Amino acid sequence: MKTIAVVLAGGIGERVGSDVPKQMIRIAGKPIIIHTLEALQSIDAVDEIMVVMNETVIDEFRELLNEQGICKVEQIIKGGATRNDSAYNAIKALNNRFVGEEVKVVIHDAVRPFVDENIVMRCINTLDEYEAVDVCIKSADTIVGVDKDEIITRMPTRDALRRGQTPQAFLLSTITKAYELGLRDPNFKATDDCRVVFEYTPEVKIKVVDGTDENMKITEPLDIQIADKLFQLRTESFDQELSVAVDKKLREHLEGKNIVVLGGTYGIGLETAELAESYGANVHIFSRTVTGTDISDARTVKKALKSVGTKIDAIIITAGILSFDRLADLGLDSIKQTVDINLLGPLQTAAIAYPYLAESNGALILFTSSSYTRGRANYAAYSATKAGVVNLTQALADEWADDNIRVNCINPQRTATPLRTRAFGDEPPETLLDPKSVALVTLKTLVSDLTGQIVDVTLK
Repeated sequence: MKTIAVVLAGGIGERVGSDVPKQMIRIAGKPIIIHTLEALQSIDAVDEIMVVMNETVIDEFRELLNEQGICKVEQIIKGGATRNDSAYNAIKALNNRFVGEEVKVVIHDAVRPFVDENIVMRCINTLDEYEAVDVCIKSADTIVGVDKDEIITRMPTRDALRRGQTPQAFLLSTITKAYELGLRDPNFKATDDCRVVFEYTPEVKIKVVDGTDENMKITEPLDIQIADKLFQLRTESFDQELSVAVDKKLREHLEGKNIVVLGGTYGIGLETAELAESYGANVHIFSRTVTGTDISDARTVKKALKSVGTKIDAIIITAGILSFDRLADLGLDSIKQTVDINLLGPLQTAAIAYPYLAESNGALILFTSSSYTRGRANYAAYSATKAGVVNLTQALADEWADDNIRVNCINPQRTATPLRTRAFGDEPPETLLDPKSVALVTLKTLVSDLTGQIVDVTLK
């Protein structure tokens, strides 16, 4: 039995307050709907995707699909005036395609980009036993019922309550029957498809499976801010092992490419440069100690990039300074140096690098620290700059998306580098990452299609 994911993207985003449909708003470098489609496309059990799209942006959406490599979308149809209309348009289109054939239909909101494979697979597998499936989470709040005067009339037991999400999944024949019966009702109106089944085909048992708190729907302006933060915290991770397939991919993507590493004379920068060279890349290393390239001095960065004398495919910025002490005791010169090297440097370099990377449709790799998620005592200046780099990553991924420039940020756990040894002395080796592992993850990120992501590298 085929599984078709139906993505409802017919909304216009009135509550979000945007001048574009909410599903087309960019977060973490991509429109929300692209994040959603990437999640669904990555699931092998999803055979194809149908998108019900706001008519005003269908042409723009088709271009996006090509740019982003979304290949499972087999059909795009126009959305209706209401959510019910859009869902029924999809149901009719499916029946026209699969005449007399039963299929599994997974209906999902385009503006729930954090759906994961576990949720979708629970829906698909449960359809082997049930005709309808709803994704829900337990309610952490007490739910109350009120009358027209806002007087509480009911306080149901919280243990028996759930908050509904999408996806919702159905056998095509089941959801078709429910809608056909519902459309005969002059007062027909439903906020989701399980309600249609519940009200108009009460004999059908709707099985509930677990969702997640992260599987939020972006509806209000605040939701955009929350989603943006979730993308910031929801990092990608790459295995630190080198497989045959990865080895082949790295060679295919790096051989003959021109890569600039700023801060590449020792530690992570040097390991990354040497690994890239081993895969046939032409690596140009610049640093303050060897080439006089001070990342906080825009003039030296301009000179360095110009000296490459050829197309630049990627720029990796590993230069940084680790400062820690009480802010009041750190000294103004030390604070300025931390900000200049860790934040001003990447900002200036990105601005200088833009024309080079726009020409090559290249990539920019930045580095942050785990301290960016929460400022800690004695790390105020350092943590602030590293948080700034994370925001810079996401902003540039969005800003440069139309130029096909990918921007990502590597977030390594404590790593055995000379910089760290100078700051903390000798530490137990088993508590520190090998910089070679960080270098491998950096190159894996470089050759991926990710953008706007914070990539964690942690001890196994």
